[in-house]
Amino acid sequence: MAVTVETLEKLERKITLSLPVDSIKSEVDGRLKRLARTVKMDSFRPGKVPLGVVAQRYGYSVQYEVINDKVGEAFSQAANEAKLRVAGQPRISEKEGAPEGEMTFDAVFEIFPEVKIGDLTTAQVEKLPAEVDDAAIDRTLDILRKQRRTFAQRAQGSPAEDGDRVTVDFEGKIDGEPFAGGKAEASSSSSAKARCSRNSKMPCVE
Repeated sequence: MAVTVETLEKLERKITLSLPVDSIKSEVDGRLKRLARTVKMDSFRPGKVPLGVVAQRYGYSVQYEVINDKVGEAFSQAANEAKLRVAGQPRISEKEGAPEGEMTFDAVFEIFPEVKIGDLTTAQVEKLPAEVDDAAIDRTLDILRKQRRTFAQRAQGSPAEDGDRVTVDFEGKIDGEPFAGGKAEASSSSSAKARCSRNSKMPCVE
């Protein structure tokens, strides 16, 4: 089919699609007949529902599906024939004043820009040297060790040391009296757990 592509602005394009009403009606009728063989409705045996009843119940949704399918197929074919590289989904709207026996739709969409690579035969590329000394390797290894370290329980009564992770039981008081929400116990499943290290801003408890 002949495809006319209208340029709206920059990468935005528009294609007008025309669909014969007869082909849409024929497809709708075919789908309704297939649906009538399996649909279940009160007062009717499966496969014995009159086509008119099925059309009354499901006609609109079936027609909507058929039009969507037909418009999608027409757009894909038109874009291929025009050799367009479509970016994303088109915005499709039905046009008024279509010729008798046809339905027309506008498909507005964007295309990928054309990228043209220039002559690279005379291009010069500067190779930047990169040196890795022993100090850089040691720093990287130290970071990896800290990221992958694990913790083990210390013996009962042992004091905390630099780098330890500490779980704190805390009870806040105002003028010597506990206040609501100021208590955190590590042994409680609903409490908050305070963790710290000597290198952090939180004080560690020994």
